[in-house]
Formats: sequence, structure tokens, C-alpha cells
Amino acid sequence: MKRVLLKLSGEALAGPKKTGFDEATVIGVAKQIHQIVSEGLQVGIVIGGGNFWRGRTSGAMERSKADQIGMLATIMNCIYVSDICRYVGLSTEIYTPFTCGAFTKLYSKDSVEESFAQGKVVFFAGGTGHPYFSTDTATVLRAVEISADAILLAKAVDGIYDSDPKVNPAAVKYDEISIQEVVDKKLAAMDLTASIMCLEQKMPMLVFGLEEENSIVNTVHGKFSGTKVTV
Repeated sequence: MKRVLLKLSGEALAGPKKTGFDEATVIGVAKQIHQIVSEGLQVGIVIGGGNFWRGRTSGAMERSKADQIGMLATIMNCIYVSDICRYVGLSTEIYTPFTCGAFTKLYSKDSVEESFAQGKVVFFAGGTGHPYFSTDTATVLRAVEISADAILLAKAVDGIYDSDPKVNPAAVKYDEISIQEVVDKKLAAMDLTASIMCLEQKMPMLVFGLEEENSIVNTVHGKFSGTKVTV
């Protein structure tokens, strides 16, 4: 692989605290990113906002407004993780689909390609910029736009199961599954919109648990115990 889109779970970055940031966890992630970048891999990153806010957290407000708060949560996450990546020696750039003052750059494919050419890790914050679309959908959209070889989906759960392992202790994990099966069975790897887009655009995924030691590096090296999603 020459270029990947890494999707990080906001909740996974919160570590055992379950909310906000766990700095030790994030530094560990940044060091892994540094290793795969030093090996020549170009890395784009999308981060969920679940450690701060989910679009349906409040039932007392419009969904569109709730989703806007979620977009801002992803920007906070990207600013934080981007700076930790700089702390471990990486160069980074953050792009958003809407103007965000001096905090980020406005997304354009040409600017992103220039950042990759400069050896930067590129963060895609703010989702798609529209309500009703999750960061899962933003992940697939950006992965397709930048012609990524695969999506690396780092979650708080270590793969795709036939049912929710938090609810069903007997849930069975798939070692490999087609994206068509994921869509047909409505498995919760990503939301359905994102999964269908993966199917249509033939974008493969590697789904794994972020908490496992060296999980990102191992996944890139083909040594992972998660779920391979084929196209």
C-alpha cells in the first residue's frame, strides 16, 4: 500500500476515561503513525467525535444543529491529535470542508495532494460539512477522493461481529467478509450509507481494535487479528 485513510474512533482515543483525551493513548497512536510514515506510507486521517458528542446525544434540539456540534468535536480531535503527531516529529495539515478561521485549511483535492507530496500527515476534520452524514461516510468519501489503497478502521471493538459483542457475549467475529455481506446483513462496521459507498467504489477495509499493542503498524504489515473487508 502507498496511501491509506486511517479512521480513528474518538471513543478509542479517550482510552479508559471514555471521554475527552487519554494522552498516553494518543502519543502511542502518533508514534505508530510516525513509524508507518517513515516507511514511506502516505496517511490521511479522519477522527470521530464520540469522545465529546454524538449527533443524537440530545433529543431537545434539531438533528442538524446536533450534527454541527459533532462536526466541531471532530475538529477539536484533529487539532489535538495533529499536534501530538507534531510532538513525535511528524509534519501535519488539517483540512475542513468549511471555513474554520485560522485553525484549519479549506479542503481541496489539489491542496491535499500538495500536502502529501511534502510528506505531511493529512487530517480531514469536520465530516462532510453536512448534517445527517457521519464521519464514517466522510471517511469513505475522502478515501475515494484521495485514491487510498484501503481504509484502516481503528475502533474500540477489535473487528466486525455477527452481533454486538457488548450485548451478546456469544457474538462471532469475522476474520474476512465481503462488503456485499456487510451491506446485506447490515453489520455495524460502519453506518449503512458508508458501507454502500464502499461497495459502489470498491474500497477495501481493514477493521481492528485500536487498543491492541501496535495495532496500526501490525495492520499495515499484514499482521492483524481484526476483520478484512473485501470488495
